[in-house]
Amino acid sequence: MTKRVCITGTGIICAIGNNVPGTLDSLMYSRTGIGEISLLKTLLRGIIPMAEVAMTTGALMEAAGVAGQTCYTRTALLGMIAAAESVRSAGIEDIREYRTGLISATTVGGMDRTENFFSEYLADPKRGRLRDVVNHDCGDSTERIALHLGIADFVTTLSTACSSSVNAIMLASNLIKSGQLDRVVAGGNDSVTKFTLNGFNTLMILDKNGCRPFDENRAGLTLGEGAAFLVLESEEAAIKRGARILAIVSGYGNANDAYHQTASSPEGTGAYLAMSKALSMSGLDAAGIDYINVHGTGTQNNDLSEGVALERLFGNRVPPFSSTKGFTGHTLGAAGAVEAVISILSLQHGMIFPNLNFSVPMKELNIQPVSKLQQGLTLNHILSNSFGFGGNNSSVILSKPGIQ
Repeated sequence: MTKRVCITGTGIICAIGNNVPGTLDSLMYSRTGIGEISLLKTLLRGIIPMAEVAMTTGALMEAAGVAGQTCYTRTALLGMIAAAESVRSAGIEDIREYRTGLISATTVGGMDRTENFFSEYLADPKRGRLRDVVNHDCGDSTERIALHLGIADFVTTLSTACSSSVNAIMLASNLIKSGQLDRVVAGGNDSVTKFTLNGFNTLMILDKNGCRPFDENRAGLTLGEGAAFLVLESEEAAIKRGARILAIVSGYGNANDAYHQTASSPEGTGAYLAMSKALSMSGLDAAGIDYINVHGTGTQNNDLSEGVALERLFGNRVPPFSSTKGFTGHTLGAAGAVEAVISILSLQHGMIFPNLNFSVPMKELNIQPVSKLQQGLTLNHILSNSFGFGGNNSSVILSKPGIQ
């Protein structure tokens, strides 16, 4: 497998923007999407902050062009909007011109509508609309996106916790390199639900003041929702149709240290292995990485484990790094794709976006994140990390076109 994989289109909808330009604007002006819950009906409103997409589900239906229809979950709608933007961004007029696949990642699936069913059913077992349950599975949102885009050659769903959409990018790259597909729309989508919020609250890893990645006083993560997709193409297909190449997928790696169901190993073994594999595939040495968009959730365990892995791999020359979850919240299955899109914006504009809410360095580490916007930089290779429950750790290296 020697073909280069090019990224020719990006799309995103999250708490800081309903598209790529809107997201870039918020990143440049350090506008966070974390705030008091306004849309989700929960007893934790006013207690736990969240990063919601500032559109009702009805407004998302309007934006996706399916207003009035009843078969769409919030997760599916977010994915449809972001995936459609990525295809437009890539300048694709005929989706069937090349062998095209869709790989979508999610963890929550259609839980938002399932919750509607059970609220009625538990009050009266004779009630509850089954149409709110049939869209529950994770694959439903993928099928909706595929139908929306007209993709039929290859369609699949990944769900590996918070590394899901980086794994979607990895699988897409492998399918293109092996010649099975010419291009793939790959990414992830997740909506916030009471199930998710209550689950993380039970684990006692939600920060009531908003996440503070890599800060000594960090107290947990902040949940977010959103979707992001990238159009990946073989270099041959991209050049043949005259596509604008935004970035190259130059390396990636996945590793599982199988340490604990919800915790990362103290030695950062899984993170270290994933990053090492990505570097090895790219042909770069550690000094070749110009910036790292870290996983950086803001939990005690994750940030320490990732920080240890960074120092283990890069020694005393850890590249500039930051977590952008202070902007978007942790978008779970969408996080890897959201942060891949943000990393591409960093490549394009020579910017490192700040690690919001950072003030006190962690006492166990000799490193600290970038806390202010940096501009006018030459960034050629960016490493983006996404680490999930169960020890499923993934890293991807995105490179500026024409560098390799």
